[in-house]
Amino acid sequence: MSVPRETIMETIAKAREAAPGRGFEQSVDLTINLRDLDMRQPTNRIDLRVSVPNGVGGQKVLVFASGDLALRARRAGADSVIEPEELNQLASDKKAAKKRLKDYQIFVAEAPLMPTVGRVAGPILGPKGKMPMPVPSQAPIDAVLERERRVVILRSRERPFVKCKVGKESMSDEEIAGNIEAILSGLMASLKRGMNNVRSIHVKLTMGPAVRLI
Repeated sequence: MSVPRETIMETIAKAREAAPGRGFEQSVDLTINLRDLDMRQPTNRIDLRVSVPNGVGGQKVLVFASGDLALRARRAGADSVIEPEELNQLASDKKAAKKRLKDYQIFVAEAPLMPTVGRVAGPILGPKGKMPMPVPSQAPIDAVLERERRVVILRSRERPFVKCKVGKESMSDEEIAGNIEAILSGLMASLKRGMNNVRSIHVKLTMGPAVRLI
């Protein structure tokens, strides 16, 4: 069973109406409550990367790279680049490393740097499900960044629900609905009983109440 596009659009509209206006652009969030899954069993936990067609906006990318790849990453529009010298400095200052990484949602790392990146950033990013995507030194970094900005990560850990950002207030209802459809399709394919493992789905804006989709 899939959720009709019309139902998704109606729910997004209701969520917009219910959310008070704010002096900043709110995100649009999706919460999917699961059922009949023992989340104590690691095999039942959700850890999924889903590519959405319209991006979700505001995804800042940090790239760990050296030399030519670092240069190309900057030209391709990476929001920040950490090269080996800075990476080695952060290795001895956990507080500085945490502060340096906190404003980014997407991380990409040149493969040869992954051992050091894992040691420095792993304890910070691992628990958040944001470990860097390793890429070869000759990777077409512009295409990589475009792809990664469209990725939404779904993680349940030990609790029977997943939450994720599906767009921002300035996006059209059609764009947000397309993203929600992609996320639901990816998640249903990973659940043992598909939609039968879903208790409820809600949509909300950052400062608004949750509106039930199903």
